[in-house]
Amino acid sequence: MSIRVAAFWRMRKAVAVVVFAFESAYPVVATSQSGSVSGRVVDSTGASVVGAQVVIDHSNIESVTGENGEFRLDGVSAGTMTIKTRRLGFSPDSLTVVLGARDVGGLLVRLNPIPAVRLRPVLVRASGVKFSGRLAGYYQRLDRKASGYFITRNEIDRDNPRTLTQLLQSVPGMSAFRGRSNASSVRMRGRNCWPLVWLDGSPMPSADVDLDGIPPNTIQGIELYLGSTTAPLRYTNARDVSSCGTILLWSRGPDTDPVGPSTDRPLGIETLIASHAVFTAEQVDRPAQLDSAKSLNISYPPSLFAERVSGQVVAEFVVGPTGRLEIDTFGIVSSTNRLFSEAVKQAVESAVFKPAMLKGQAVRQLVHQPFSFASGGHSTAN
Repeated sequence: MSIRVAAFWRMRKAVAVVVFAFESAYPVVATSQSGSVSGRVVDSTGASVVGAQVVIDHSNIESVTGENGEFRLDGVSAGTMTIKTRRLGFSPDSLTVVLGARDVGGLLVRLNPIPAVRLRPVLVRASGVKFSGRLAGYYQRLDRKASGYFITRNEIDRDNPRTLTQLLQSVPGMSAFRGRSNASSVRMRGRNCWPLVWLDGSPMPSADVDLDGIPPNTIQGIELYLGSTTAPLRYTNARDVSSCGTILLWSRGPDTDPVGPSTDRPLGIETLIASHAVFTAEQVDRPAQLDSAKSLNISYPPSLFAERVSGQVVAEFVVGPTGRLEIDTFGIVSSTNRLFSEAVKQAVESAVFKPAMLKGQAVRQLVHQPFSFASGGHSTAN
């Protein structure tokens, strides 16, 4: 073997050793060919559907929608797939999805209810609500829209601003301002002085308040008053500080958000039906229905009434042979707002039904009861 050839083989062997050492220190990781598919399931009104089963056909990948109707399917192989969605009381739905290099999100699955399963809707129409508690004054002013500019919780949640100053800048006459110690603040109608800021009825320091230190998603509502004479009397300042404007911030808390577990759909309903321990409306001779002779008192949520928010709820529960609801079976099929769901749950706990009849006997029946909320009129503080 020539000297040149021998040198070539020695060099090749050395390179192979280096490559082996590199691969041992840094093992090669196979590129993942899986991703995720996510979205929401809603009914024909756009309300979130709770407890819907979302599965990828011919796989064990599945998800169950939560309170907001959202689902997420992880570990999905790239390619074309069929997503099947089903929920008791709805016609099942199929959707073809192509998963490529990126995850698929924002899918909207719309389920159509089976009319025969549902009872006649209950209309909840409120002409007035007596507001009470720490937010009574805010709700009353919001309800009457007497003066000032209001930013409601629904608007905050819809716009999802990153900061409070970003939210306030969207109001006509408001502009951002960088105050002392680089604090984020606002000015009203070109004024060079800071507005008076109140949080839950208490004045904040009479200087530039760092508004961006308050997360927008903790705010229930905002009132803006651009002059010293327009703000409610109790929120004005004797030294005329409020001539630069007034901002009233109201926070969220236990009195604005339910603190208990959500009214998600209870487990085991399909099992009860399959075992004939509970029947559906199609399986009985006379379906269960609300006793029209008994009143059903449903309280309109004060915050939603003040904001003129309407909505729908479909509740699911079992009515026993006595005509009473079995509360441990209560769940929400679909809802536009959790506060409406809570109001329905409190009301139906004492509701009286005419029980379902099968072959002359009163039997347990699964009921889907729709509720429709509509506000109107004005209220008073209590």
